[in-house]
Amino acid sequence: MPVRMIAMDIDGTLKNSLDQLTPATKEALLTAQASGVRLALASGRPTPGLMEMAHELEMDTHDGLLISYNGACISDCQTGAVIYENAIEPELAREILEHLKGFDVIPMVPHDRYLTVRDVYQPSYTVPGRPAQNIVQMEARMCNLYLHEEPDLAAWVSRPVNKILTAGYPEYLQEHHAEMGAPFKGRASSMFTAAFYYEFTALDVNKGTALNAALPRIGVDPKDLMAFGDGENDISMIEVAGTGVAMANAIDALKQAADEITLSNDEDGIAAALKAHGLA
Repeated sequence: MPVRMIAMDIDGTLKNSLDQLTPATKEALLTAQASGVRLALASGRPTPGLMEMAHELEMDTHDGLLISYNGACISDCQTGAVIYENAIEPELAREILEHLKGFDVIPMVPHDRYLTVRDVYQPSYTVPGRPAQNIVQMEARMCNLYLHEEPDLAAWVSRPVNKILTAGYPEYLQEHHAEMGAPFKGRASSMFTAAFYYEFTALDVNKGTALNAALPRIGVDPKDLMAFGDGENDISMIEVAGTGVAMANAIDALKQAADEITLSNDEDGIAAALKAHGLA
């Protein structure tokens, strides 16, 4: 079947373990785009956190899509127009943030160009595989956001938010994430987006739901979509796509959902798959 759009997760998929977009993967995507295939970045990151990568891939001149906040928002990279959005309503957001006060996690709320937290001077936190650093500042830098401090996040929220991110040590989150999300079952979605990140979005928000809602609006059939991912939050996207591709470094559940498995993100897996399909 023809491929008209390529959707890609970023961390662990598009970028390698050194947080780099390699020349081979970039060249393959630019070649596919030059032949008329549209690109979409699909990430848990806020929209501003996708713009640098979108510019590097020239998506802003080729009608690319930005699927941000794990599917809570889809925007046109070229015009900035929001095509789809499903945010957490303020009352529910306040309830979630109040509940999270009982856990040893760091809540963060991205909104517009800001990342709002209780304390920007969090103690240094060791992210697996990275030097000890302030995780709040790391998230703000990675997502191109300004930091904003509020002493009580639950009292501060007054408008819909696209997601509530919590950071914590992987062992702690594995032990407590079910308890964190239990009161909101059937009212909000929650999931791991990294071993040290557990986040909340509006109910039924995921990359697959967002793509199913947005693609018909831009004249693309999901069967003409090729999607790449590696983590839990990519499974819905892989299942929606006509061609769902798991990276070799993907979790087992995603590999089982995929139509095929390519090389890892450290072996230019996207480029290998595009070449195998005659797209690069």
